[in-house]
Amino acid sequence: MSNVLDIIGPVMIGPSSSHTAGAARLGRIALELLGEPAVRADIALFGSFAKTYRGHGTDRALVAGILGFAADDVRLRDSLAIAAEHGLAVSFATEDGEDVHPNTARIALTGASGRRVEVLGSSVGGGAILITQIDGMAVHLTGQHVTFIVLHRDVPGLIAAVTDVLADAGANICDFHLSRARRGGDAVMSIEVEGLQDEGLTDRLARLDDVAGAIMLKPLA
Repeated sequence: MSNVLDIIGPVMIGPSSSHTAGAARLGRIALELLGEPAVRADIALFGSFAKTYRGHGTDRALVAGILGFAADDVRLRDSLAIAAEHGLAVSFATEDGEDVHPNTARIALTGASGRRVEVLGSSVGGGAILITQIDGMAVHLTGQHVTFIVLHRDVPGLIAAVTDVLADAGANICDFHLSRARRGGDAVMSIEVEGLQDEGLTDRLARLDDVAGAIMLKPLA
């Protein structure tokens, strides 16, 4: 059941608040997944984002999120200039032909270390978002709960091993999604949990056999 804040959304900055809040959160999620400050951002926009991103401030909101700003940060209006001052190179492109939500962006970030991440996500209304791909692998992230991203090899028993670690820590799983490239190949779990912000769990998950790495994302403000 939705509460009042779900319906009216958070306090937002920008010419079109419905566009800017979700866009800023998409940028923040991409930054968190990169795990370091970005030096380059290549952003592709789809649907209504592609048609209105300049006039509605979606471009500034996305970049604000990539800089780590919250949706209600007054610096959002000047984020493009701030990005240039911080050495963040930004490019925008518009695309069509993909079966995606109308307010969708694909954000490819590069960090100073050369690390890269690509995120596909949508602003679904009232400041809410949905991330549907990370580096081409299907996921399901809302940014509303503590979320674990587990990169692993597709082997029998690993789902049970991961959920056992979370259960031992008292986590209540409220959403689980698994995607794999092929049987026995690379795979990714996205797991949203309630009532837990134990960063030490990422180390425990990463030490499991056949796990390549684990990331914990905190809920977005």
